[in-house]
Amino acid sequence: MPLLLSGRGFRHDLETAGCIAIYVPLEGGSETRLLRRLRSAGYRTQITSARGLGDPETFLFQLHGIRPPHLGHQSVGRNSAVGEVQQVIPQLNELLESNSGLVLWLLEGQVLTRSELLALNALCQREPHIKIVVEMGGARSLKWQPMQTLLSA
Repeated sequence: MPLLLSGRGFRHDLETAGCIAIYVPLEGGSETRLLRRLRSAGYRTQITSARGLGDPETFLFQLHGIRPPHLGHQSVGRNSAVGEVQQVIPQLNELLESNSGLVLWLLEGQVLTRSELLALNALCQREPHIKIVVEMGGARSLKWQPMQTLLSA
């Protein structure tokens, strides 16, 4: 398959832009090849869904609380009707301890708002060792563009 022979073009664009919007074929496979090539280049990778991300910086870097989903009739006398807050550790906490590069791959990025995409882009500009790839939807062939280009259009 001559689609991705070395992944150098993608890696170069990711290193220069910091945050990339990618459109992948719906049958899959190409994102796995890209991740494998990024790992062989020395990056550590983390794959997560963009659904339920909320504030990206808080979710990725700070201890934050979440509430479990409401499951119908629950006792109001204990911890109110909405449930107790559970503390969740940051998503990227242990991956940030070393100085090697980190790639965060966000699936289903089309659900993110413009302000959330701007926050992810600003995060990559502020932290140069963090690179973010956001899957923005499907396409017939693999294509990507810098997030700044997508947001300015």
